[in-house]
Amino acid sequence: MEPAMPAAGGRTKAALFDLDGTLINSERRSMAMWSMLLERHGVSHDETVLREFMGRRGRDVLAERAHLFPGREVEELIGEVLSFKDHPGLPDIVPVPGAAELIRGVAAYGSPIAVVTSAGRDWAEERLAQIGVRDLLDTLVSALDVTNGKPDPEGFLLAAARLSVDPADCVVFEDSIAGIAAAKAAGMACVGIATTHEGTDLAAADLVVADLTGVTWPPGT
Repeated sequence: MEPAMPAAGGRTKAALFDLDGTLINSERRSMAMWSMLLERHGVSHDETVLREFMGRRGRDVLAERAHLFPGREVEELIGEVLSFKDHPGLPDIVPVPGAAELIRGVAAYGSPIAVVTSAGRDWAEERLAQIGVRDLLDTLVSALDVTNGKPDPEGFLLAAARLSVDPADCVVFEDSIAGIAAAKAAGMACVGIATTHEGTDLAAADLVVADLTGVTWPPGT
């Protein structure tokens, strides 16, 4: 039986997707890069510390932990972690099962589509092209398009405004706790994707699925 998605508030519905962990399996790679940064600076860490970066803008997490990097600017640290992107041995980036198919289904139905990501625009553009869906998006909200990153709802509300859709008529797809909190704060229905967290950790979502295989559009079908 295919999972039933939460119905949005009205006839007009939009699909808003997170990127990392939702459309692409890249979080293990990201966590490896953050771990390399912390190790280089002699910062003791475990999985709990690394998970603070999940679903959030790295610059926000680093700003909160500036005391761990005395004398270093946040943007300098961001540049440093990005320099690890071609490091050998990093986990591969692969699509989340069913992600491209779902986006194509939403586009074929005629509903507007946005990606709202805590990543930079260049990264998002490349990854969306990689899975073959970039040309199907109506808008892309990336890290520097907002003042406040997830769990703040600003990114999702900006996407809804760009799509000219009421937030109550949006369904968000998110894998992170911070992203789900942002979606709910925006007044949107939310599907949690259990790719980076246990399903029980995503209980604030309206529906939790293992991946996007078999998820159909529109909501409630």
